[in-house]
Amino acid sequence: MAAKICLVTGASSGIGRATALELRRAGHVVYGAARRVQRMDDLRRAGGHAVAMDVTDEGDLDRVVRTILDEQHRIDVLINNAGIGLHGAIEDIPIDKARALFEVNLFGPARLTQLVLPHMRAQRSGTIVNVSSIAGKISLPLASWYHASKHALEAHSDSLRQECLPFGIKVVVVQPGIIKTEFEDETPRELREVSGSGPYGRLAEAMASRAEGTHKASDPAVVAQTIRKVLELRTPKPRYAVGYMAKTILTLNRLLSDRRFDAMVTKIG
Repeated sequence: MAAKICLVTGASSGIGRATALELRRAGHVVYGAARRVQRMDDLRRAGGHAVAMDVTDEGDLDRVVRTILDEQHRIDVLINNAGIGLHGAIEDIPIDKARALFEVNLFGPARLTQLVLPHMRAQRSGTIVNVSSIAGKISLPLASWYHASKHALEAHSDSLRQECLPFGIKVVVVQPGIIKTEFEDETPRELREVSGSGPYGRLAEAMASRAEGTHKASDPAVVAQTIRKVLELRTPKPRYAVGYMAKTILTLNRLLSDRRFDAMVTKIG
């Protein structure tokens, strides 16, 4: 297939890094964007472009989109992957931290989408991939704000997909399951630090222990390969659940009653 001009956010680690490298190997022109630009030397060595960008900084978003258009004269693919987590009981999380989470996980991707859409509409083609999570369809205890941000991203993506239909622009949601990333590594520590010593301590310890016991987590490459395949399809599906336990957990959530699902995910001991 013809090489596409791709922008991948959060490209310095995890899924974003794996995706940027996978697309570069497939022959695409790749701009990897992240705050930690010094961690993208491997992308540069592979022939990609590493650009500094904070998804919450309007000036950064404008600059990166202008740079790509100046150098390549088009943008074919936007992969909104940058995201952060937040773990702890709702009672324990300061609201300002929740707002900051939404700035990264929802409003940053939304604004970047606004910036690329006029150019995709003008060329009557384009693909926007929003990296959500199985957390965008289910809810687990002690991760309310993260789940809420991903639920919001999924709803945003659905409306975006419907609006973009007449312009030949594809909108796809990718829902990773349990993936080996810095995000997963930090979860147990954050659970214990935020809610481990208060009234939710027993549940926090149970959730942290489960996270530590997940040894079958998938490599980020499985998500990257799915995203590459999405770009190769004429008519991709609206959603792709990928990685360890993704389809299993989504199926259980769909089949079980709310009470039975609640009992399963809050079991202690």
